[in-house]
Formats: sequence, C-alpha cells, structure tokens
Amino acid sequence: MAQLVTRIDEALALKVDEMILSGVAENRSELVRLGLEQMIDRFERERTGAAIADAYARIPQSESESAGLDSATRALVNEEPW
Repeated sequence: MAQLVTRIDEALALKVDEMILSGVAENRSELVRLGLEQMIDRFERERTGAAIADAYARIPQSESESAGLDSATRALVNEEPW
C-alpha cells in the first residue's frame, strides 16, 4: 500500500478526531482514505456526466429518437404493479 504524508492545521485535525470519536472511521488513516475515495468518486461521476452532456450537445437526439424513448418509458411505467 502506498503511503502519503501530509500536514493539516490543528482545527482540521480536531474535526478529524471528532469524526473518529463519532465512529465514522477507526483512525485518521482510514478517515483520510474514505475522504479521498469519496472525492475521487465524485470527480469521476462529474467528469462522466460532463462527457455525456457534451456528447448530447454535440449530437442531440432526433425527434424520432426522443419519441421512441417516450413510448418505451410509458410502456415500462405501465408494466409496473403500482
């Protein structure tokens, strides 16, 4: 496992320790790993979303594609047992 060394100010360290005492993580290293994983996940999701939005902006759906999707969506909703 790779090791990262960093410095943080005392106020941030106190907040980290509060979270550990609250049971969010067992120790500082675990809490930092969790935070980094969440930040990376959010970054990747935002990047993917931006790429999808860009693709639709460059090549928008045609009217026939949209109509077909609307029909398929209605059919799926009608099949639900609610």
